[in-house]
Amino acid sequence: MRVSFSSEASDLDLLRSAKGGDYDAFTALVDRFRPRVYSMSRRIVRQPADAEDVTQQTFLSLIEHLETFREESSVATWVFRIATNHALKLLRRQRTRHEIALDITDSDDTYSSLPHPDYIAQWQDMPDVLAQRAETAAILNDALVGLNEKYRVVFVLRDLEGLSVKETAEALELTESAVKVRLLRARLMLRERMTRAFGDESTRVISNHNHPTAAPANEGGKP
Repeated sequence: MRVSFSSEASDLDLLRSAKGGDYDAFTALVDRFRPRVYSMSRRIVRQPADAEDVTQQTFLSLIEHLETFREESSVATWVFRIATNHALKLLRRQRTRHEIALDITDSDDTYSSLPHPDYIAQWQDMPDVLAQRAETAAILNDALVGLNEKYRVVFVLRDLEGLSVKETAEALELTESAVKVRLLRARLMLRERMTRAFGDESTRVISNHNHPTAAPANEGGKP
């Protein structure tokens, strides 16, 4: 007979019970994390079948390595670290490792290398209004697909799954500084793509990154 665990039982309580051999506790833990692991995996690997494979591999690894969890991070961080590793392994089988490397020494992980926006315009509606539209989610998902994996993974964990900077860094084995820079780059790139979709062309500002100048005080020679 399966034991029903209260929704108030903490992740750590469930994991400790599972480590003690309580299969029902492990099942409850899987039930709790499966939707989030699948959602995260789907955003990283994109294909539903691949996301399901990552999800299954995540919980197989979890049960195989229960004894290795030392409670130095949250259970959620540990689970997402395992899931992220499986997602990246799948991508590495599909592409070259260089394309999706999460190297903390990446030259892009500095604020001096942040991208400059090329498309600047006022949005046609307020963000909260746009967020209620179904097309907005579709455009955001398309924009996410266009991001390099190393930026997409950070954005998914931090902004979509709600992990802290520290938890994201632990899950990806990055420095917190690298997470902050990659997150900012992801946000800037996504904002530009969303602006191209929802920006009012009549308000577009032509940017000049190389030689920024102020508008002349006397346009057209008027005093």
